[in-house]
Amino acid sequence: MNFGRISTAMVTPFDQDGEVDYSAVTKLVNHLLSNGTESLVVAGTTGESPTLSTEEKLTLFEHVVQVVNGRVPVIAGTGCNNTRASKELTKKAEKIGVDAVMLVTPYYNKPSQEGMFMHFKTVAEATSLPVMLYNIPGRSAVGLTPETIVRLAAIDNITAVKEASADLDAMAYIIENTDDQFYLYSGDDSLTMPVLSIGGTGVVSVASHVIGNEMQDMVQSYFNGYPEFASKRHRELLPIMKSMFMAPNPVPVKAALELQGIISGDVRLPMLRLHEDEMNQLRSVFRPKTTFFVS
Repeated sequence: MNFGRISTAMVTPFDQDGEVDYSAVTKLVNHLLSNGTESLVVAGTTGESPTLSTEEKLTLFEHVVQVVNGRVPVIAGTGCNNTRASKELTKKAEKIGVDAVMLVTPYYNKPSQEGMFMHFKTVAEATSLPVMLYNIPGRSAVGLTPETIVRLAAIDNITAVKEASADLDAMAYIIENTDDQFYLYSGDDSLTMPVLSIGGTGVVSVASHVIGNEMQDMVQSYFNGYPEFASKRHRELLPIMKSMFMAPNPVPVKAALELQGIISGDVRLPMLRLHEDEMNQLRSVFRPKTTFFVS
């Protein structure tokens, strides 16, 4: 399954009591689908998945599926460092009606490459859904090698990878050694254009919460034969992309969404809201309800 060029790793809105705010989820989903998002990743790291219970994840999947109502693919974050738990959550998500699942590299217990291969293979074989691998060594302490990703791509329903290793050489190897029906997405907004230039499909984005249309403009310009224009857009948007990571994700993007009047910026511990100096820094690059291009 192709998830489009711009997939958004959606935040999970919370109310002031720290509970999932489902009315805000509805508002956010509709905002994203009106602003360039072509698929949604739900309950990934940006969705504060480590703080969500299994019951909350399942309710969130169900709610988003209902709100989306077939307009774009819904990708459920069902991966963790427990293969059995990942498998069971994936099965439950499939019954709810999600379109695909995303499985993160097992964190903390630091499995070998063969252990990770068997982990992903086991979960993929437990579902008929398309599977997106999520390689993020900076958070998980282990990373899939390009060779392991190529091996996994041979499994029929493992159809994509979100690559957040920032290793363009590794990404080029993966693209070169997998078929055209295996899709590589950048896991870093600021590498969107470089990844496209080596044959990548698109980006699983955080910044698309607030500059989704502008990112679509950039990507479509590239594919429509205007690479210089696309590169200029990339340079213009880069300060905003970078500002989304001035503090641990998703704290800055939630703050930006609050500035834009979309949802509250509330996060769950151990995350904390931006302090005032950081908010002023964010405001200096982010101008709500106006152009996002900066000189």
